[in-house]
Amino acid sequence: MTDMKPLVLDVDGTFLRTDMLFETFWAGLGRAPGATLSAVVRNISHPERMKAELARIAPLRVDLLPVNADVADLALKNRMAGREVIFASASDRSLVAPLAAEYGLSERVFASDGSTNLKGAAKAAALVEAFGERGFDYAGDSSADLAVWEKAENAVVVGHVVSARALSGNGQNVVEMPGGWKWRALIKSFRPHQWVKNVLLLLAMIAAHRFDLETLIPILFGIVAFSAAASSIYIVNDLLDLEADRLHQTKCRRPYASGDVPIVVGMVAFVVLALLSLGIAAMLNWAFLGVILLYMVLSLAYSLKLKRMRWVDIATLAALYTIRVIAGAAAGQVDVSIYMLIFIFPIFVTLGCVKRLTELTLAKSDERLPGRGYGRPDRGDLLNVAGLGTIGALVIFFLYSLSQQGQELYPTTWILWAAMIPMAWWLLRMVLLGWFGKQDHDPIVFAMRDKFGIGLLMITLSLMFWAAGLWSEWFGG
Repeated sequence: MTDMKPLVLDVDGTFLRTDMLFETFWAGLGRAPGATLSAVVRNISHPERMKAELARIAPLRVDLLPVNADVADLALKNRMAGREVIFASASDRSLVAPLAAEYGLSERVFASDGSTNLKGAAKAAALVEAFGERGFDYAGDSSADLAVWEKAENAVVVGHVVSARALSGNGQNVVEMPGGWKWRALIKSFRPHQWVKNVLLLLAMIAAHRFDLETLIPILFGIVAFSAAASSIYIVNDLLDLEADRLHQTKCRRPYASGDVPIVVGMVAFVVLALLSLGIAAMLNWAFLGVILLYMVLSLAYSLKLKRMRWVDIATLAALYTIRVIAGAAAGQVDVSIYMLIFIFPIFVTLGCVKRLTELTLAKSDERLPGRGYGRPDRGDLLNVAGLGTIGALVIFFLYSLSQQGQELYPTTWILWAAMIPMAWWLLRMVLLGWFGKQDHDPIVFAMRDKFGIGLLMITLSLMFWAAGLWSEWFGG
């Protein structure tokens, strides 16, 4: 590459490991969903206007956007050598100019401006007008950049671009740099470790003592459907939380926040997973389809708004866990006791408080958590609510043991009362572990990996089976 000619860098997917159009779209959905969707619908055939309006609705913190380290290093070396390094992007100028200033690049930028969409041939024409044909070197990452590479002296190709192979045949010098994404990172964005929470769908079957394949198999299909639905919502949640995640000490490594997976790939994955979930649900029965639709709508509401509201977020988390139990009953066509729902809801309220306690204990300052309504001074209140949830669950369990249904299913009442001891121990232990920050950020996932806690749950379940007379029924005696 010659020293006299400027080095021109594309931004989206080249200098950045993300796309600022999609960044502003999701940031806008989080801040002003109505205005954002209106801007997209009104300007769908005028991308330059859409970009300008979305950038106005949701200006980005360009210092947080993930950068391609190799391209940034190339830019730095050329700039230190005295060469002009310029951004040329289809993103809006209001975002490209601050990004150039953030990284000390040339003040001269080429970008969309609300009237021109500077992409492909339009970008090539603007650069040729400024520098002449073969008067610049250009780095890009997609087939849309082919028109620009053909006018450049040297081509820097970031990632795997099949159409760029023709450039070498035309006698151009082509430099290839790493880019793109990997399937492993996409699967990671599904958070498969969270699927363990969907064992909650088995609770209704266990509580009703329906241990047969006719009940189990549809519930297993329901677990698959809920796993796909949950993963689709996790993707939406991550895309809405890009800025907050980048400010978090560990969440900054999530696939979309770090740029390991393009936002548009996540959007496609969301659609595929949602359709898979709804397809399985429709195959099972209409009641289960209705429950999973309720779950997805409430989850989206949580991602968009409710998780930022104090106490409402915890109640919503508890509701989402409870819906899983109802879904299991619907999938297996099992009657679920109102006592059971009233019993498990305060347990999930307790676990929601534990989730926030853990986050606050691990926080580095007293400021509110990014995207949440709590700060470290709220730990005492959360502990109190967790205690109330624990007491409430135990009281309801005791009242259930005295009810007609409880005595029919669990005739040996004193053994059912004995089951409250390991149950209370498990709940108190979960709260204390959250208070001291010794948990995972999701208490349900932690509980499924915690050997001591699993032991307490197994003792509780064994005592309940004993109280129901199931051990003697299964094994005689």
